[in-house]
Amino acid sequence: MKVLLLSFLLAITPVWAADVFAPKLDIGKGGQCVEEPQWMRKNHMKVLMHQRDETVHQGIRDSKYSLKNCIECHASTKDNSVIGRADSFCEGCHRFEAVKIDCFECHSSKRRPALVQGESK
Repeated sequence: MKVLLLSFLLAITPVWAADVFAPKLDIGKGGQCVEEPQWMRKNHMKVLMHQRDETVHQGIRDSKYSLKNCIECHASTKDNSVIGRADSFCEGCHRFEAVKIDCFECHSSKRRPALVQGESK
């Protein structure tokens, strides 16, 4: 009986744990993403690396997977950034997963209007 109960709890853990333990993020404008959220959580790094290769090596810049488009949608409406706070869209997840985020060492973390107004990273 104990083994059955333990098996059941282990089987349902991913279902409730994702909601209970996931970080609460400021998703910015949000809305319909280019892919399903679960898919993006799993594959966003592969997509960004592929997009980087197309942009740098082939000169292709107009894609639905561009980092610029991600930032336009997910930068906070408070500070126009995806980093800088514990609940920022990119930084929040990377902190939660204990993964270094280095995109913004070169790329801007700000939505375009913030850059036009002269705000810095």
